[in-house]
Amino acid sequence: MISIIAAIGKNNELGKDNNLIWHIKGDLVHFKELTMYKKIVMGASTYKSLPKKLAGREYIILSKSLKNIDDAEVYQDFDELLTYLNTLDEEIMVIGGASIYKLFLPYAEVLYLTEIEAEAEADVYFPEFDQSKYTKTLSEENVEDNIKYKFVTYVRLNNER
Repeated sequence: MISIIAAIGKNNELGKDNNLIWHIKGDLVHFKELTMYKKIVMGASTYKSLPKKLAGREYIILSKSLKNIDDAEVYQDFDELLTYLNTLDEEIMVIGGASIYKLFLPYAEVLYLTEIEAEAEADVYFPEFDQSKYTKTLSEENVEDNIKYKFVTYVRLNNER
């Protein structure tokens, strides 16, 4: 099963200059809890933006430019990667960036979104999606450094592909 995880602002802001806009501790803990011991799929820019190797996770990178990376599987072809992922009987977490989210959105069954009630200058955005094709569950609301945010899970309805 393919899932997407992201933290987005009011206008679907994701990042700026290949960095996260917000560094909310609660969201980072949530990300770790949901991705631990899973395969995580990302693009080259997201891979390069990580401050260190995320322990306990297997990297899968979709990139035309990157070739061989220690401790990571690298795919250059989206269809080939998608075929491989569909053979797995486990939850795969797509962690970004924007172009990777856009590619995987039609195939993701679950979206784990941290919806941040703030706006910021951004150069990458989470793709628009039709919320009516999902059931929406709010699991938690928090405030950190005067920023309100909530963890929302969207599960695709069975007949909405």
